[in-house]
Amino acid sequence: MVDKLGISVTNAIIGYNRKKPILAVKSFHINPGDIVAINGASGIGKTTLLRTLAGLIRPLHGEVSIFGNRKPRRGTVGYIPQRLGLLRHSSVYHNVLLGVLAGHTNPWFPYFSNSKLMIKSSLELVGISEKIWSPVRELSGGQQRRVAIARALVQNPKMILADEFLAELDDETLSKVMGVVLDFVKENNAIMILVEHNLERAKIMANRIFTAEDGTLFETELR
Repeated sequence: MVDKLGISVTNAIIGYNRKKPILAVKSFHINPGDIVAINGASGIGKTTLLRTLAGLIRPLHGEVSIFGNRKPRRGTVGYIPQRLGLLRHSSVYHNVLLGVLAGHTNPWFPYFSNSKLMIKSSLELVGISEKIWSPVRELSGGQQRRVAIARALVQNPKMILADEFLAELDDETLSKVMGVVLDFVKENNAIMILVEHNLERAKIMANRIFTAEDGTLFETELR
């Protein structure tokens, strides 16, 4: 049974074309505080599921409830896509500013708030504050990934959706960033749903694991 403040997907079919559905989700109920890992082969529909939960695409069939709504409200979801979606010719600061803007309907909010401090604090969390004014194109792949994580966290979201968010990070940075994100989820009683190919890493991070296989999604036992 899912909390009314959680995530619920029931008897859903997701994809981009009704004639070619990608993944069937019979029962996917997530409560605040849960960290859920989605495992499975490439191209099976894991990213499509995250995009559905982020409200970027609608399910082809079935019910999806995001904190009691059919799609997430502004600022409730911090999404870290696999391809990051950064503005390469803009500064790190302005990329994370997009996360601030995503959480507010008032476009003038950044000019009448402590948004600069929020951005700096978010970058400090992921260990890249010294690059705040650097163009994203000058950063390494791992540094760019940290910018995307900071952009998601600066919103103070109720749910984090992360698609292979630890890729390209060296071992030391990986451990630090993983700790930062897990602490955020715990302190804010948030939900985290992550796509992670590394099953052992997924077991370390998550308290629940779902597997996408043969066009369906099902929960698997943690061992």
